[in-house]
Amino acid sequence: MKILVVGDVIGKPGREAVKEVLPRLRDEYGITLAIANGENAAGGIGLTPGTAQELFDSGIDVITTGNHVWAHHEVIPYLDSAAAVIRPLNYPPMDPGRGYWIKDNIMVVNIIGRTFVGDFDCPFRAMDKLLGELSRKPAVIIVDFHAEATSEKVAMGRYLDGRVTAVLGTHTHIGTIDACILPKGTAYVTDIGMVGPINSVIGVAVTDVIDRFLTQIPKRFSVPKGQVSFDAIVVESTDDSGKAIDIKRVRQVVD
Repeated sequence: MKILVVGDVIGKPGREAVKEVLPRLRDEYGITLAIANGENAAGGIGLTPGTAQELFDSGIDVITTGNHVWAHHEVIPYLDSAAAVIRPLNYPPMDPGRGYWIKDNIMVVNIIGRTFVGDFDCPFRAMDKLLGELSRKPAVIIVDFHAEATSEKVAMGRYLDGRVTAVLGTHTHIGTIDACILPKGTAYVTDIGMVGPINSVIGVAVTDVIDRFLTQIPKRFSVPKGQVSFDAIVVESTDDSGKAIDIKRVRQVVD
């Protein structure tokens, strides 16, 4: 089977790019399941039920999130609904929502890093606990590791090598060139990238970010218009063993 995982979707430009590109990619690659990180889908920060539904209507099957998942309060009860939206597994266990999604023989897991991101439960131990507790472990397991430090992401890939199908990094919005299959059969990339404006600073208006660096005064960031980079990864795996047999980077520019 082939799984498409889309990098962080940034605001309305990102959502519109997904709507335009995704149906074509599903046909071209014969995609079984499409996943997108949606934690920046609503105006560049957070997710709402409406923006989540827009992604689902465009052909996304599962939405992962990250440190901005709580930015819009209306999403909190939505996380406890039947919608295929997950938040990082290693948030406190009493928090709304769930950290993984299962359908048939596929599981999607969302975890968040701690280095330069925040105080969370250990993502390594959280994955050990989940994999150890499942009564029926699906063969295909896709992990969205939402983390900042490249070292933490690489370490997670190596830690889970052979135990999951793929460990794919999100959060930094800059696609990396290290897509590979690790020695024990796990597909890996440090960061998928983003679906967001090219003329920006990781999806945010250039002047907003430069002003912040120059003045250190907090301000609300905006998402600019213009050409959008659509960054994604396609992972192919066997249905029975769940081992990855191919990983491809997909990048398209949307006018």
